[in-house]
Amino acid sequence: MKNSAISERKNQSISRGVGMTTQIYADRAENSEIWDVEGRRYIDFSSGIAVVNTGHRHPKVIEAVKAQLDRFTHTCHQVVPYESYVRLAERLNGLLPGKFDKKTIFVTTGAEAVENAIKIARNATGRPAVIAFSGGFHGRTFMGMALTGKVVPYKVGFGAMPADVFHAPFPVPLHGVSVADSLAALDRLFKADVDPARVAAIILEPVQGEGGFYEAPRDFMAALRKICDQHGMLLIADEVQTGFARTGKMFAMDHHEVAADITTMAKSLAGGFPLAAVTGRAELMDAPGPGGLGGTYGGSPIGVAAALAVLDVIEEEKLCDRANALGARLKQRLQSFRDDVPEIVDIRGPGFMNAVEFNDVKKGLPSAEIANAVRLKALDKGLILLTCGVYGNVIRFLSPITIQDGVMNEALDILESSIREARAA
Repeated sequence: MKNSAISERKNQSISRGVGMTTQIYADRAENSEIWDVEGRRYIDFSSGIAVVNTGHRHPKVIEAVKAQLDRFTHTCHQVVPYESYVRLAERLNGLLPGKFDKKTIFVTTGAEAVENAIKIARNATGRPAVIAFSGGFHGRTFMGMALTGKVVPYKVGFGAMPADVFHAPFPVPLHGVSVADSLAALDRLFKADVDPARVAAIILEPVQGEGGFYEAPRDFMAALRKICDQHGMLLIADEVQTGFARTGKMFAMDHHEVAADITTMAKSLAGGFPLAAVTGRAELMDAPGPGGLGGTYGGSPIGVAAALAVLDVIEEEKLCDRANALGARLKQRLQSFRDDVPEIVDIRGPGFMNAVEFNDVKKGLPSAEIANAVRLKALDKGLILLTCGVYGNVIRFLSPITIQDGVMNEALDILESSIREARAA
C-alpha cells in the first residue's frame, strides 16, 4: 500500500475542507513514534495536536480501555449513568485551580466544551455578550468560529457569525501589542461597542494555541480577573490545548495567581479517545435546568476510562516535571544556534508547549515561507512538525511528554539541520 495511492482515493472521497498537514498515512504508533503504511518511521512532534501528551497507546491507557470494552461501551449517561463518570468529575473538580466548590459535565469535543461554557455563562448571568481575543482559537462550530480570532481558514466563506461576540487584541509585545494596549482596547470596547453590564464572560486561552503559542502575561490575567469581578462577568479559561501537564503544570492557569470561573478541557484529557469537559463554580454549573446540558455521546465510558488512566500516568510518571525538563532542553538547543539563524525572532513557551518564530530578515516581516520550509525539510527527514500563528510563521512543538530521551535527541538533531538547511535555501 502506498501513501500516494491512498491520497488519490482521499481526493475522490473526502471533502477538501478537511485540510491535511501531511500525506503520510499512519499504520501504527507507539509513544512518540509513528510508522506509515509504507513502513517509514516518523518522530511525532504534533501529538495529534496536543492530544497524546501521555504518548501513543500508553500501556495503562490501553489497559483501562480494554477493561471498559469488556464491561460496556455506551449507555448514554443521561439514560443509564455510570460511576466512572462521577469519579472523573470528582478528580477534575479537585485538580482545577480555585478554592471554591466545583462541578463538571462531560461532552465529546473541545468545540462542544466551549459551546457549553458559553451556554452556562449566559444562563448563569442572564447576559448575552462574550469577549474573546485576536489570535484565539475556540473551535469550528458557529460559536467557536465567532469566538476564534483568525479568519482564514476558519471563518472564510461560512457567512454571518453569531451576534454579541466581541474581540480585543491579545497582548503580544513581539508584535507591538502590550498589556496596557490590550486593556486600553477593552476599555474602548466598553465605551464604544458593548455595555459591560451586557457581557456574560471573557474567554481566552492561557497560552494561545493556533494563534502562535503566545502566553498570557500574569499581570494581564490578573487584570482580566479584576475586570470580571468589577462588572459581574465570568472568566473562562480555554484549556483545551494547554491542559494536562503540557505547560509544566497540570493546567496553564496554575501558573497564575487567579482562577477562572469556568474551564474547558479536551484533547489530552483522554489520551487519544474523544472526551471533553467543562468544570466551573458549582453555582454556575447548576444554573441550567435538567436537560439543558449534555449529549448522547457526552462522557463516553471508553473516554472516561482512558481519562482516569491518563490522570494516573501524569501523576505517577511526574509528567509536569518531565514537561519542564524537555521544554528546557528544546529551548536551550534552539538558543545554541540562534546567532547563526537571524530569522529566528523568538523562542518561547512554558513547560513543553514551545514555539520558534521566524521573520524575513530583509523585509522585517513574519515569514510563513521559512516556517513551512523548515516543516517540510523536517518531514523529509522523519520529524512531524506543525506550524501556527496568525501569520503562519511559527513552528509549535507538541511532542508527547513521554518521549524517550534518545528519540528526543534524534528529533533535536533533525530540527537543527532542518532550520539550517531552510535558511541556506
